[in-house]
Amino acid sequence: MLNEFPVIHTNIWDAIWAIPVIVLVVLVLKGFFNLRTSWLSTAATATGLLLSIFISHRGNLSAGIFMGFFYGGAAIGLIYSTRNSFRAYREK
Repeated sequence: MLNEFPVIHTNIWDAIWAIPVIVLVVLVLKGFFNLRTSWLSTAATATGLLLSIFISHRGNLSAGIFMGFFYGGAAIGLIYSTRNSFRAYREK
């Protein structure tokens, strides 16, 4: 029976370097390749999965996939919240 959850070892350093790297990659893709705004979340998720599977959680595919979605979600949340805060500031 499958009663135990998988153990995923992660630390704060993964998030400290992974999220800014994903943000930079997405902004570079947007700037150089004219990536439309509707594709930003897809690019962030794909970048997060690649970084997590091949760098952060190498050797543990389930942990890499699980954390990759979190890294991509955190990065795109940072991008959208910064954009909305900037727009609200400009409207004042």
